Amino acid sequence: MTTYLQLAGLEPLYVTSESNFVNVGERTNVTGSRKFLRLIKEEKFDEALEIARDQVEGGAQILDVNMDEGMIDGVEAMVKFLNLIAAEPDIARIPIMIDSSRWEIIRAGLKCVQGKAVVNSISLKEGEKTFIEQAKYIKRFGAAVVVMAFDEEGQADSYERRIEICKRSYDILTQVVKFPPQEIIFDPNIFPVATGMEEHRNNALDFFRATKWIRNNLPHAHVSGGVSNVSFSFRGNNTVREAIHSAFLYHGIKAGMTMGIVNPSMLEVYEDIPKDLLNCVEDVLLNRDPKAEERLLEMAEELKDGPQKERKVDLSWREAPVEKRLEHALVKGILEFIEEDTETARQQFPTSLQVIEGPLMDGMNVVGDLFGSGKMFLPQVVKSARVMKKAVAYLLPYLEEEKKNNPNPDSKKAKGKILMATVKGDVHDIGKNIVSVVLACNNFDVVDLGVMVPAEKILDEAEKQQVDAIGLSGLITPSLDEMVFVAKEMERRGLNIPLLIGGATTSRVHTAVKVAPEYSINRVVHVLDASRAVTTASKLLGSDAKKFKDDIAEEYEKLRAYHHAKKKKEKLISLEEAQANKVDIDWTNFKAETPSVNGIQVIQQQDLNELLPFIDWTPFFQTWELAGRFPNILEDEVVGVEAKKLYADAQQMLKQIVEEKWLEAKAVFGIFPANSNKDDVEIYDEDGGVACTFNQMRQQIKKVAGQPNYSLADFVAPKESGKKDYCGAFVVTTGFGCDEKAEAFKKDHDDYSSIMIKALADRLAEAFAELLHQKVRREYWGYAPNEALDNEALIKEKYRGIRPAPGYPACPDHTEKPKLFKLLKAKENIGVDLTESLAMTPAASVSGWYFAHPESRYFGIRKIEKDQLENLAERKGMDVATLERWLQPVL
Repeated sequence: MTTYLQLAGLEPLYVTSESNFVNVGERTNVTGSRKFLRLIKEEKFDEALEIARDQVEGGAQILDVNMDEGMIDGVEAMVKFLNLIAAEPDIARIPIMIDSSRWEIIRAGLKCVQGKAVVNSISLKEGEKTFIEQAKYIKRFGAAVVVMAFDEEGQADSYERRIEICKRSYDILTQVVKFPPQEIIFDPNIFPVATGMEEHRNNALDFFRATKWIRNNLPHAHVSGGVSNVSFSFRGNNTVREAIHSAFLYHGIKAGMTMGIVNPSMLEVYEDIPKDLLNCVEDVLLNRDPKAEERLLEMAEELKDGPQKERKVDLSWREAPVEKRLEHALVKGILEFIEEDTETARQQFPTSLQVIEGPLMDGMNVVGDLFGSGKMFLPQVVKSARVMKKAVAYLLPYLEEEKKNNPNPDSKKAKGKILMATVKGDVHDIGKNIVSVVLACNNFDVVDLGVMVPAEKILDEAEKQQVDAIGLSGLITPSLDEMVFVAKEMERRGLNIPLLIGGATTSRVHTAVKVAPEYSINRVVHVLDASRAVTTASKLLGSDAKKFKDDIAEEYEKLRAYHHAKKKKEKLISLEEAQANKVDIDWTNFKAETPSVNGIQVIQQQDLNELLPFIDWTPFFQTWELAGRFPNILEDEVVGVEAKKLYADAQQMLKQIVEEKWLEAKAVFGIFPANSNKDDVEIYDEDGGVACTFNQMRQQIKKVAGQPNYSLADFVAPKESGKKDYCGAFVVTTGFGCDEKAEAFKKDHDDYSSIMIKALADRLAEAFAELLHQKVRREYWGYAPNEALDNEALIKEKYRGIRPAPGYPACPDHTEKPKLFKLLKAKENIGVDLTESLAMTPAASVSGWYFAHPESRYFGIRKIEKDQLENLAERKGMDVATLERWLQPVL
């Protein structure tokens, strides 16, 4: 029997004993967000959807939707909003929490939500009969359930009442309703602290105690809660609220809290809460001091006007023994004294190797523990690695000398040797480099083969170096197929080592369905991000490896079954039906704006300064695995302090990039006469002949009445309309000079700066694409000459027109890219080329099309039927089997 919680939107979410805390996004809740409430009241559902999208992009793993407000029709609003979410794959990919105190809203939500949802909530307050009826109804729909600690006598407000109600609810659900215990989530009530009332002193402590009791005594059940309730007494004082939330979560998670409704922008990094404030907050939460409330209220008054005054640099740590100084420098990422302290340690230890394997590795173990427990974040870890590498580099000459005198030193064994590579045809390596750094920080020996590495070289090196595991990375969708090929080759060669899969386009589902079945000798494991890499590698190579591999095998078998069952359920229509349901645009009165430029335009020396205002910083923080939207992330309760440091470092490097011309920015673009021909877009030359045909794809998912099956071709005037229209194409890059600079940083043992330059080059490329698109709209095509939008509006794409790219959701077909590059002569004009897997090189490059029609919009293809695959192959003049390889994700 499965004993872990399984939920799903378009993608599954597994909550196991190994999972980190699950963050439930709270902003799509009319009782928790004034803005969301206003938009729902004003029926601005499209804008409300943007809040949902922000929550998903900000790191929410479950989306809480609540429509409980007296002035709106909750049933109608819930149904409409959930149906709109269902049409947005980037939002619908995560599970939905149907949140309401009104049973009719929950019933309505269950009927239209897709995947496996969570109902929040039911309770015993109306008696056992109603409780059982509601639970049975929820069970019929396959949803998990949140159970409030509430019965006929009222809400549980003590430890004893909490466990009494939860035990009674659990017994009824498991014994009478036969509800799966792992799908029961208890909310033992989070009440405010520091209210001044004696009876509230144990509010937090009783929650922690009840959580621990539930986890120990009600097998497989989970615990959740609305975290913001705990700081209700300090509304308006974000500094104190953030500290309370973080400390509460820290102790709640330690007690066994699985998930919670949390606003990520209202959390402070636990380790960075000023010690005096943290001690006071914890005294209140844990009821350790009867005078703590009074002290916290006094402190809150001092902090009311803003954050604490900047404190002087504290160098008291310099007085500690050298081992502690090295640990402090590693944890804090301080380079200033590292050579001085390393030399002191070298003089105190018999050999240089013992300095590395002693105080330096001890310090890195502290870093690893803090990172694993969520008290450090990725940028901090990479800075720690920079300090470690500087220390090792200082010791290197002494190590070499010692090796001559003692060729067989008694060295501690690394946890394991892992080979890392970005697969053939793919040039993206930021994520791989981050994982390599994190693994090395945790005493793994990492062999990094770089980018565009063919399978033969990966496996030859793996055998030659006798590695304990192989890690493959890839960003573009063709890399997925290359990973499958590597797995097949490992099977053919008989290699008996684990295979780790990671990268932006990879997923646990793809790994389970496509990669794992090709390699049966050992185990294939998907690694979501750097924070999971160490845990996964340690378990794969540790003493309990067999159990871990068996658990993975069971989980992936279930994933395959879920995927195949979902595929059978998914309703697709024929290509003919989809084409008949195309976007209904009135072309009769249409007149396209004539571009002000003709032919191909080249920009050889773009001023980098002009790009800076167009940077979208949110993806930059995501690269460093810091979840949250910019600029709110800078004030985030969990990651805000580290985000500010990272942002400051980025600004400093950007200044150098611009002033010292580290990078070159170039572009080529053109706006061409064009018409659509069914699902194709024909580009015409100066004589009216067809210069190029872009074969676009069409959605085949069965839509609700009134919603079309989109194709990008719909946004260009059809040939038969007799109307003249246009379509644009572009390639921009800011990547020239990036690899050389990154390599120079690496040689200087500075992985942090090496990763930073690549992350910033990517942001500048996207900024260049944004700037060029603006100029196209205002000047070069000129269909929006009076457009005046700020950067936030640009990021939210409030302008007319779109710039989709081949390989992305609206056209997941990378084989259109060579046509675009040939049309623009991208290689000849600006030096940007395509690899055999159709990745752009340099990596910091962006390409795509321009569509100008006012109704043009972004969408996702998701799935297509075999009839469209065959039709597309025929239009391209391509073999079906070859095209199938490129389009695996949508088949």
